[in-house]
Amino acid sequence: MNTDIIIRAERLCYRYEDGTNALNGMDLSVRRGEKLAVMGANGSGKSTFFLCLNGVHRPFSGTVYLDGRPLDYSKKGLLALRRRIGIVFQDPDQQLFSADVFGEISFGPLNLGLDEEAARRRVEDVIRELNIAEFQDKPVHFLSGGQKKRVAIADILVMRPDVMILDEPTAALDPKHARLVDSIIDGLSENGMTVILSTHDVNRALSWADSVALFDNGKVLIKDTPEAVFQNEPLLRRASRETPAVIRLFGVLTEKELLPAGLPVPRSERQLEKYLREV
Repeated sequence: MNTDIIIRAERLCYRYEDGTNALNGMDLSVRRGEKLAVMGANGSGKSTFFLCLNGVHRPFSGTVYLDGRPLDYSKKGLLALRRRIGIVFQDPDQQLFSADVFGEISFGPLNLGLDEEAARRRVEDVIRELNIAEFQDKPVHFLSGGQKKRVAIADILVMRPDVMILDEPTAALDPKHARLVDSIIDGLSENGMTVILSTHDVNRALSWADSVALFDNGKVLIKDTPEAVFQNEPLLRRASRETPAVIRLFGVLTEKELLPAGLPVPRSERQLEKYLREV
C-alpha cells in the first residue's frame, strides 16, 4: 500500500435520478499534503466527485479509498469520514444554518462529543486564525457573501480534518473577499493540510497547485503538474479551459528569442518579470 496516497478513487460511476451520468469510470489519486486544483466545464463531474469523497453520494459502482481502506457507509463510518474530509460548498447558504456565527462554528465540535469548554476553546482558536472575531456574534443571515464563505470554512476547519475540499471558494466574491479567502487557503496548505480546490481560474491554479486535474464528462482527462497540464492545448479545449496568459506570453518571448530557451515555465507574472529583468 502506498502510504503517500490519502485518497484514491477507482472506476467511480454515479447517476442521478433523472438519468444523468455524472461520473463515468473516474480514477484519481490524491497525495497526502497535496494541493490539487480540479478544473472542467460545468457538469463535468467536479461537485459530484467531491460529494462521493465524503460519503454524501455513494457511487453506483467503483470504490473510494481513504488511507487504503474502502469508505464505510455505516452511520458510524460516515461520521468518522466527515471528521477527516470536509467540504466547503460553492454557496455557503447551503451549509450555514445556525442563528449566529459562534453557534454555527460550535455545532461541529459539540456534535463530535466535545464538552462545552473544549468546544469553545477550539472555536475561539479558529475564529482567531481566520480573523472573524469582529462578526462572531452576528446573525448568520446578516453577513456578506465573503463573510459567510469564511464562516463556512471555519465550520470545517474547526473539525480539524485531514482533507479540505473547496468547491469554487471565491465564486461571486468581490476582489477584496476573494483575496481573503485565497489567503486562508494558502494558510491551510502551508500547514500541511491536503487541499482539493475546484476553480475556473487558470492563473490561480497555475500559481497555487502542486497538481491540476482536468475533468470532462465524468472522467479525468489528465492529472499532472500545472506546467504540463496548461501546455496541453487539446485537453484544455476538451475541458473548456484556456492556457494561462503568463504561459502564452512566455511562449511568444521564447519564440522571438527575447528569453533564452530552456527556462522553466513560469507559474506567475512575478516569475516571468524576474526572467525579463535577468536577460
